[in-house]
Amino acid sequence: MQSSVLKSGNSPAFPKIKISARGAKRIKDGHVWVYRSDVAAAEGVPPGAVVQVCDERGKFLGTAFYSGASQIAIRLISRESVGDLTDLLRERIRAAIAYRERLVQNTDAYRVLFSEGDFLPGLIVDRYNDLLSFQVLTQATDATSVRETVLAELTEQLHPAAIGERVEPKIRELEQLPARSSGLVQGEKSTTVFAMNGVRFHFDVKEGQKTGAFLDQRENYAAAAQYARGEALDVFCYHGGFALHLAQAGCKVAGVDSSRPALEVADRNAALNGREVEWIEGNAFDVLRDYAKSGQRYDAVVLDPPAFAKSKRDLDTALRGYKELNLRALKMLRPGGILVTCSCSYHVSAAEFLAVVAEAGRDAHRELRILESRTQAKDHPILANVPETAYLKCLIMHVSN
Repeated sequence: MQSSVLKSGNSPAFPKIKISARGAKRIKDGHVWVYRSDVAAAEGVPPGAVVQVCDERGKFLGTAFYSGASQIAIRLISRESVGDLTDLLRERIRAAIAYRERLVQNTDAYRVLFSEGDFLPGLIVDRYNDLLSFQVLTQATDATSVRETVLAELTEQLHPAAIGERVEPKIRELEQLPARSSGLVQGEKSTTVFAMNGVRFHFDVKEGQKTGAFLDQRENYAAAAQYARGEALDVFCYHGGFALHLAQAGCKVAGVDSSRPALEVADRNAALNGREVEWIEGNAFDVLRDYAKSGQRYDAVVLDPPAFAKSKRDLDTALRGYKELNLRALKMLRPGGILVTCSCSYHVSAAEFLAVVAEAGRDAHRELRILESRTQAKDHPILANVPETAYLKCLIMHVSN
């Protein structure tokens, strides 16, 4: 098979886009995004095209996917010229699968493709036992030729019983893509059971958030279970990821979530594992406030909220929310208790998150020891020069007084 990557100078007939000096420096510094404000010339380039990226002098910088709608106009796929996109897609998928085979353990559910983290920007694929769930996030990855190549290669390599697509309408709207419904795109099976760290979960390819479950916390679930003992409270429990791992470790667990459908799935998951968990439907902030006032105390509290900061504009509000949440949780912990606190807001840095938790500790008059400072599971790889690929923070802390 002909190599999909050519040496510079042997460029195929992909359209060229020139970018500003600032954009070129960003690429040379190792990032893979160029914002629309740094696109100097893109006349006649169709949305979703594969393009050659050049600096203002015409020097070739790499091959990329182009979006005619997103503020991220260019997403680099190679720093070389690409000869055949189909071959490149297949090579990248095989490489991503090989990476997981080396690093993923104790599960049959994991992220197969993590967008920029696997050098396939705009494409997410998760595996749940014998089912796959995928999501496209850009114009280029929504192209029929790309979709067909990706599905064919995933089928050839992983032999799933079925493949489902999870659609986020807002993303498609922002990318100016036609409306599409979530559902099966291949096969007929839509439900299965998968396992993480010996804990079993139901999965429905047509239901749930994102691609179906929060696989990025898989290694953090196991880590938290090493420390938690006694009575535990899992706040924002969703389908019971932390709660069931703590129950497996011998804790008496209660889980809180505002979504009744999520709690119904969590209850089914508890039954699947032969565990008894008290599921509480309610607003997390309200439940924590009421429990703290009533003198309810726990030996371990887990906080795993949704992203509080969707953009930089939300940062101050998000930090206040994280402080309030952690402050209330700390007031409910017995001396010697364990706090597991998480943030999936990329716009809240690890340093900012630690600072706000530490501030909550001071206000609650509690001494905090950091047992572990963790991030997302290894199947969600982080690129050293692309900080946006690192988004999840998980602190496991001992509360000594």
